Amino acid sequence: MLPILIKLLSINGREVTFARRGFSSSNPEVRDRLEHVGTIFLVGYHAALQERELEALRARLEQVALDVRGFAYEGAAMAIALLDAITRGSSRLAEFMAGPGKQHIYMLHVGAGWAYARLPWLRRRIEAVTCKFDPVLRWLILDGYGFHQGYFHFKEPLSSALSRLSVGARHVFYQGLGRSLWFVHGCDPDQISEAISSFPALYQCDAWSGIGLACAYAGGATASDLQELVSMAGRFVSALAQGAAFAAKARQLAGNEAAHTELACAALAGVNLEQAVALCDRALTQINRDSSSPYQQWRELVQNSFARNAAPAVAQLKEA
Repeated sequence: MLPILIKLLSINGREVTFARRGFSSSNPEVRDRLEHVGTIFLVGYHAALQERELEALRARLEQVALDVRGFAYEGAAMAIALLDAITRGSSRLAEFMAGPGKQHIYMLHVGAGWAYARLPWLRRRIEAVTCKFDPVLRWLILDGYGFHQGYFHFKEPLSSALSRLSVGARHVFYQGLGRSLWFVHGCDPDQISEAISSFPALYQCDAWSGIGLACAYAGGATASDLQELVSMAGRFVSALAQGAAFAAKARQLAGNEAAHTELACAALAGVNLEQAVALCDRALTQINRDSSSPYQQWRELVQNSFARNAAPAVAQLKEA
């Protein structure tokens, strides 16, 4: 690849620091954890810019610590998607999803969303562009788009980002936007709850789902934070639980289960990691992949399962 193109696409490490982004956190351990996640994302991103052979890229990504390896794959997917779009006609992302990166398939779709958020000609028709991907997981590209906008533009109006999205796409966009709040507000339950309350009522459930995902996948929460999240989620507690379950599924598939994911599943969903994964797998077999919104169906089925058991889960948390 031309060195000039690598240079143009490179992202300075300062871009993922709290100081540069204007994020808030009174806890230096939380700040360090979330900045480290961003740094690992950029490790994967720059590796994919530099490494043409996908198997060789996989070998480099596998050197990243297991706990945060998924973020490296996410960053790599962003770079590959950018290069595919710029070189026109290339399908390396599809090859990576089907081959070396398939264990991280969820993170790869999210990473593609970051790329499409940065390319105007794809951003303007992002729903149409994603139709070439898996009918269920393609919606995670919209999640990645939402996360990107929240992470890099959280102080700006959302009207432009949302103007071309259908209602179904907006639900997933807000899930990603919710995930970004975990970083923007440094895992602070009060600030997160306040931010979500300012969203349109129709999409607050989606944002709480994103919080569950970010909390269980990225980590950074204390036991008291988890308890406070359950309390503040209120009627959206089943969405919070579903997000945690989806994080558990992504980590189980990738073989990078983490202690903080297990803790989040217990606290937010009242189940262990294996039970959360089994619930996601069972719900996935029940959706109609030919429908207009199979990903939304998947989420709702999982949420409904937790809603039926919400009271016992909250009771267990209070007793802990």
